[in-house]
Amino acid sequence: MPTFRYLYSRKQEDLNSIYVSIYHMINKTILSSCHAQGFQEKDVYGAYKIFFGTLVSESRLKIINFLRNEKKNVSEIIEELKLDQTSVSHDLSRLRKCGFVKTKREGKFVFYSLNSETIGPLMSLIDEHMGQHCIHILHGEKK
Repeated sequence: MPTFRYLYSRKQEDLNSIYVSIYHMINKTILSSCHAQGFQEKDVYGAYKIFFGTLVSESRLKIINFLRNEKKNVSEIIEELKLDQTSVSHDLSRLRKCGFVKTKREGKFVFYSLNSETIGPLMSLIDEHMGQHCIHILHGEKK
């Protein structure tokens, strides 16, 4: 927790960021990105909703898991996951806009791959957490 002397020496805008960071547990990285793009701290929760909302869709989760090992094009995703082309295209668009997947054009095909820098490690962490704390819920058990 910052000291009074530290807080007293800060500008009002810095104090707002410190307040939000301390009392609302928002990371400085997201606050910096927010400010750099002209948004306010209150807008951060909208970004959280977009991020977590991306993970709500079962079909998007299937695509994420399918892309964990190697890049695939739309046809391969449709064939493997038995999803319709329109849904896959919409899901891939959302995943791309939110940085979950990356694209690379090779000839006439666009290949999609999981963002291995951020989403790959995040999914591994989510898997570990679910295995320890969530899977039992599927069986109606209490931990």
